[in-house]
Amino acid sequence: MTDKNIDKAKGRVKEAAGALTGDRRLKNEGRVEQAKGSAKKAVDKAVDTVTGRKRNNKQI
Repeated sequence: MTDKNIDKAKGRVKEAAGALTGDRRLKNEGRVEQAKGSAKKAVDKAVDTVTGRKRNNKQI
């Protein structure tokens, strides 16, 4: 699992735990973690586009 996927998974768990316990702070932390993972994914995609690479180091 990559770092961005770990962030998203942790975020989902935190958000679910917050929803179950009624803890707004924990739920919001989960949303932030998920957003952080999504942002990392977007940055990686942009870097791949700029450098002309696809996933698994294949050339376009």
